[in-house]
Amino acid sequence: MTDIGWIETAVSAARPKAISALLRYFRDLDIAEEAFQEACLKALNLWPQNGPPRDPCAWLIFVGRNAAIDVVRRRSREAELPEESVLSDLGDAESSLADRLDDAHYRDDILRLLFICCHPDIATTQQIALALRIVSGLTVPQIARAFLVSESAMEQRITRAKSRVAKAGVPFETPGPVERAERLAAVATMIYLVFNEGYSAASGDLARARLCDEAIRLARLLLRLFPAEPEIMGLTAMMLLQHARLAARFDADGAVVLLDDQDRGLWNGAMIAEGLALIDKAMRHRRPGPYLIQAAIAALHARAARPEDTDWPQIDLLYATLEHIQPSPVVTLNRAVAVSKVAGPEAALTMIAPLAEPLGGYFHYFGLRGALLSQLGRVDEARDAYDRAIALARTAAEAAHIRMHLDRLDATPINMPASSG
Repeated sequence: MTDIGWIETAVSAARPKAISALLRYFRDLDIAEEAFQEACLKALNLWPQNGPPRDPCAWLIFVGRNAAIDVVRRRSREAELPEESVLSDLGDAESSLADRLDDAHYRDDILRLLFICCHPDIATTQQIALALRIVSGLTVPQIARAFLVSESAMEQRITRAKSRVAKAGVPFETPGPVERAERLAAVATMIYLVFNEGYSAASGDLARARLCDEAIRLARLLLRLFPAEPEIMGLTAMMLLQHARLAARFDADGAVVLLDDQDRGLWNGAMIAEGLALIDKAMRHRRPGPYLIQAAIAALHARAARPEDTDWPQIDLLYATLEHIQPSPVVTLNRAVAVSKVAGPEAALTMIAPLAEPLGGYFHYFGLRGALLSQLGRVDEARDAYDRAIALARTAAEAAHIRMHLDRLDATPINMPASSG
């Protein structure tokens, strides 16, 4: 790994904890972000020569804190800083930042920051965008992709959210039980989007792939706060079941391996067992929500010893239920895969026809359309769809996968992807 490579990995891993601690010190989002960026610049200058510090996160907090003190002094703000003895106390940074909980089981700085970003004074879409930017450090283009909007629109959304936090005087304190419950949906959505960003990372992109682990960690913390909430059980289970396939999702060359082609012996049995147990527990509450339904779909894949054992009719039924309670073009697109297995490619193609406009910039829409058309022998149309998919690919692995289908288009029949990896 290059010097820059290992530094980027260390900084990405430390960001949520460092930003949270700096915000707790200075109670200002902009100052916390600027302080962290200043610390990162110093790390780029010093770490290649001196090697990594024993605790990179504590180092970044310490250096960022000193940089922020200088900024605050230059700005001559009226609000006084905490006593120097408090600012100099690195106990929090030096002691298992990821696992600390207070007497109310709510000490984790990152989770605390999530609930702050999801304050009801901020619009829901702004809450999630702000949390993705501040807590997880996703770039504006990454967040824009998650929301299927332009980068400029997302930049404005985040700016408005930060302005709203400042103007509303949002308290940087631990919200009480009622407030936490009110903000739960937004926090769960943010965790889900963080997981998706990590899950869509290419093979070898370790910094982004670790977002999956962070999302699962946060979901487990939510379960400690809401142990009887079936949707949080479902969210956690869904992520565990999907992340369990990590070792089988790419081949040795980093190429995408679709679900039907994966070596199921490489799936993580412990994660699958944990996810299935959570689903069984959640189902007893008889309150199925979107996350629990998605987890049930993932469970049907996980329980199938072979691709041909997959219960596609039941998956179709679950997607139909999800369409009813949470209508979305992406949900319909995913359901079309199950429909193709149950009723054939023509039925699936008819189902996705109305999605051409809402998903006109979505890679998976054109990948699925190309596969369905190729199954029907409509080669020229399939080639056009695959060309569009390549143009919209987010990673080199995605583009290479579609090119493989293009190369085979005239030589052999193409099997439709059963599901994304």
